[in-house]
Amino acid sequence: MLIALNKPYGVLCQFTDAQGRGTLASFVAEPGVYAAGRLDRDSEGLLLLTDDGALAHRLTDPRHKQPKTYLAQVEGEPDGRALEALRRGVVLNDGPTLPALAERVGEPDWLWPRDPPIRWRRDIPTSWLRLTLREGRNRQVRRMTAAVGLPTLRLIRVQVGGYALDGLPPGATRRLA
Repeated sequence: MLIALNKPYGVLCQFTDAQGRGTLASFVAEPGVYAAGRLDRDSEGLLLLTDDGALAHRLTDPRHKQPKTYLAQVEGEPDGRALEALRRGVVLNDGPTLPALAERVGEPDWLWPRDPPIRWRRDIPTSWLRLTLREGRNRQVRRMTAAVGLPTLRLIRVQVGGYALDGLPPGATRRLA
């Protein structure tokens, strides 16, 4: 079984939490499934859940290099140097990243409002990037955009391998083939 969840902002990628924070249990009713990969509490979007360990391994093991695509709202305006650095790979404190596909895009017209909204500064513009990575380090997109001077304000995963968010509303699930 494979389930897509549009994980809302502020939800942990686990089914229980001793501190009472929001978890997957509020959104996923299927017993015996677990997250194939993770999204940080402050990230949103596509999370795959499965009861198939081999499938979870294929989706998450770095050797399989499944592409993961994100939309990142960043503080500032990306220039050619910043985008080229992301495309080449940037050096983080845990070593260089693999090259990423990186492009500036407009704000998606299908985007839902975030609660709470991102911080807004009158004198600092924001812009959107589409980034596709083939590795999955801890908070990698946020660290990569910060390394090129574009702090991430909002991060939404829209695709993992061949599986996409495809209009799934926040908090909703869909069974996948």
